[in-house]
Amino acid sequence: MKLLKLSPYYAPEQISSTHLTKDLEEAFMEAGFDIEVHCPTPTRGVSKETRGEYAKKKHELLKDGKLTVHRFSMFREGRNPIMRAMRYVFVNLAHHHKGVHAKDVDVIYSSSTPPTQGVLCGMVKKKLAKRYKRYVPYVYNLQDIFPDSLVTTGLTKKGSILWKIGRKIENYTYRSADKIIVISESMKQNILEKGVPEDKIVVIPNWIDTEAVRPVAKDENKLYEEFGISREKFTVLYAGNFGAAQGAGVVLQAAEQLKDRVDIQFVIFGGGSGYAAAQKTVEDKGLTNVIINKLLPQERVPEVYSLGDVALITCKKGVGNSGMPSKTWSIMACDTPIIASFDTDSELAEILKRSGTGSCVEPEDASALAEAIVEMKNAESKPQNGRAYVVENASREVCVQKYVDVLKDAIK
Repeated sequence: MKLLKLSPYYAPEQISSTHLTKDLEEAFMEAGFDIEVHCPTPTRGVSKETRGEYAKKKHELLKDGKLTVHRFSMFREGRNPIMRAMRYVFVNLAHHHKGVHAKDVDVIYSSSTPPTQGVLCGMVKKKLAKRYKRYVPYVYNLQDIFPDSLVTTGLTKKGSILWKIGRKIENYTYRSADKIIVISESMKQNILEKGVPEDKIVVIPNWIDTEAVRPVAKDENKLYEEFGISREKFTVLYAGNFGAAQGAGVVLQAAEQLKDRVDIQFVIFGGGSGYAAAQKTVEDKGLTNVIINKLLPQERVPEVYSLGDVALITCKKGVGNSGMPSKTWSIMACDTPIIASFDTDSELAEILKRSGTGSCVEPEDASALAEAIVEMKNAESKPQNGRAYVVENASREVCVQKYVDVLKDAIK
């Protein structure tokens, strides 16, 4: 069986889904698939030297011939949103040309970045079916619902021209796909309400490697010494971006309300467009109960999430139902309790309740968050059911097998 993958980003690029891609490819190959990847010259998170090196690698035959990577030339991605959009257009055009000339394809698979990827693969599917004179199924991995994501982050409004264009792209994608993999029940409900047949939709969460992400004992965790963190104080952890959708400012507001509690410390590993402003807030307000640093590399995730006596997950009000924060599973795999400043009708709130891992308060409510933190500190026993829940529901072994089953079902 041959799987065609038209990918806008590919190794050695470093993006949030890199580990998911690697795990999936290994599972697909073990299940008997040969994978043909078409991708542009790497751009994200790579040096000029690395980019130059891979520009020469037009064709690579890997994994004993089961993985073929074809690279085509493309200008580097920049920060300018217009130029980034133009780059996506050119990548889609190149992908279309490469895809319609692919040979012996049994199934097409793609993710949802950029949003036009679904339209592209739907068009390639039609062309290949016409060429082959047989049906070619297409499996779409929906990680982010567009244009809804633009509305929730305030980049456009429902009913705008951009939103209408996005809805047409979305509808065409859903019609073209034979199977749509979504990462949460709330995403499933969203596209059901847009008319997608339920038998097309499969819910598979983004998983973690439960062998790599596991609790690190306090006396073995090097981050305490590295960042001057006290082992005696109750540690409230936030690790993540300060951006439009995260609503993470509530963490600093709660820290300000608890600044006189010498037995409670906030430890933040942050990033995103608002990180510098968050750092300045800590300095300007003299929040001596806050230790703030930039995000650490992926390999240090077990140390980071094992730091907290409780870990925080936040969102801007109204954003929580757009999906499940992927870091939830990493926190739970480290058996760290969670307090979510999150939409209380969200899937995250339901999972925290069902698993007994923590609690959820209204988003952007600093007082409610501060109260929940104090309540957690004073509790006689802390929730410790997270890891068992993750192993059963969101481990790599469980989830990648579901992907394999979806592909095989689509081909049948």
